[in-house]
Amino acid sequence: MSVLIYTETEDGKFKKAAFEVASYAKEVAEKMGGEVTAVSFNANNASELGKYGVSKVLNIQNDKLGKFNAEAYADAVSQVAQKEDSKVVVLSQSANSKYLAPLLAVHLDAGYASNVVDTPESTDPFTVKRSAFTNKAFNFTKITTEVKIVGLSQNAFGLKENETEATTEDFSPELKDGDFSVNVESVDKAKDKVTIADAEIVVSGGRGLKGPENWGMIEEMADILGAATACSKPVSDMGWRPHSEHVGQTGKPVASNLYIAVGISGAIQHLAGINAAKTKVVINNDPEAPFFKAADYGVVGDAFEIVPKLNEKLKEFKAKNA
Repeated sequence: MSVLIYTETEDGKFKKAAFEVASYAKEVAEKMGGEVTAVSFNANNASELGKYGVSKVLNIQNDKLGKFNAEAYADAVSQVAQKEDSKVVVLSQSANSKYLAPLLAVHLDAGYASNVVDTPESTDPFTVKRSAFTNKAFNFTKITTEVKIVGLSQNAFGLKENETEATTEDFSPELKDGDFSVNVESVDKAKDKVTIADAEIVVSGGRGLKGPENWGMIEEMADILGAATACSKPVSDMGWRPHSEHVGQTGKPVASNLYIAVGISGAIQHLAGINAAKTKVVINNDPEAPFFKAADYGVVGDAFEIVPKLNEKLKEFKAKNA
């Protein structure tokens, strides 16, 4: 019996989420007395997954699957699951995987649990711990179907090396015309920037920055820390920053290790979207800003004075510890 994982790639390289899913699946497989099998699409170095406990990789090389297509990918992954007799399938909670998982559940007649944050409490019955109410609570869900699909919350488990010799083989799924009823014509993405989904650190700005011309200090901090930049909804609505940087309940969710909010008051929708971040730091001149109640660390003061000084200190620290 194998635990199957869907591993996301970009330009042939595995995303961090792929290694986290592999790390998680390895522990699940050990509990169930099995091994981890991975399915990848057009990966350049599939054997790299062995570092995180994957024993076998089925790599699908197909130009028609160069861009993510939920229906076609679901069809292909389900064929791998049936070939390998996989009773547990693990995916991340990325935007693509959220589209893929329910379609895959239909293909496999499987139960699907999203927002899973830990390995199963029990494998018989199969019971997983999930975050609920925008990460304010947890629940325990039993999946009673023969095949179980687990959606692992971003950054919930971390990367755990477990060196395994991974064998790699090509797999050619039988795809139907119906799999391509929806096609991706083009993809626009930011270049040379850390994405919010993959970032360990996110630096975010709000209306307190007063205008797009003041975003230089946010970008400077992000550059020093190797972080992604983000913003609140009003900022993107006003066109100060692109909508791709909007984080919150109606934007992109954040589950980074560190979230730094500058000039963001902390509306409930914003806090709901960043609640999964491990450590939250807020810089705001209003001591009554709601964000201070949710933050782990807070600085009351003028961001235009604090952030430049903080950037200088971060540069000094980085130079001394390079």
